[in-house]
Amino acid sequence: MARRVTGGTGGSGGPGRTGVRAARRPELRLPPLEPYDGAELRPDGDYDGVEFREADLVGQDGAGARFMDCALTGCALDETRLRRARILDTALTGIRGVGTDLAEANLRDVELHDPRLGGTQLHGAVLERVLIRGGKIDYLNLRTARLKDVVFENCVLVEPDFGGARLERVEFAGCTLKGADLSGATLTDVDLRGAAQLEIARGVERLSGAVLSTGQLLDLAPVLAAQLGIRVQD
Repeated sequence: MARRVTGGTGGSGGPGRTGVRAARRPELRLPPLEPYDGAELRPDGDYDGVEFREADLVGQDGAGARFMDCALTGCALDETRLRRARILDTALTGIRGVGTDLAEANLRDVELHDPRLGGTQLHGAVLERVLIRGGKIDYLNLRTARLKDVVFENCVLVEPDFGGARLERVEFAGCTLKGADLSGATLTDVDLRGAAQLEIARGVERLSGAVLSTGQLLDLAPVLAAQLGIRVQD
């Protein structure tokens, strides 16, 4: 089984100097892996210690499957059905796809590097100790999802939907958020200070529980004023 070391910039997930608790990051050390045999994914399948390299999984059905101590590298996941899948202690690198269905999936101790994804469905999913580093994800659907100890690092998120989601110890480091929807979301120890660009389209009133930089607060001032019904005139 992959081992991991946890602890974010605040150390062991504890509060830093500003009082915000840092996210605990996964650090995977995978065991020797067996090459994927090329067979189609199976609903409720069990994949333990498997390496999927440049696999074409387009349109396949792995709903309810379990992936543990696996590596998926350069795989195509267009319209791949992974609803309610469990992805544990697994590294995903350079995956790409449009319309990948991971609704109600469980991702724990997962590292996702340089993805190129669009319209990914993660509504109702549970993400715990997940690192998303680099790449670009368009129209990520995380409605009603639960995120705990999740780090978005140096990635681009275009119109991510966090509507009704619960975010606890979530960090945005060096990443770009364009048109984020926070409607109905609940935030606890969410650190937005490191975001290179922060654009909130809806739900700015849900920022209670988040930490912003002074510059970000000034950038958001017009949206906050509009939400509060304040007219600003010189």
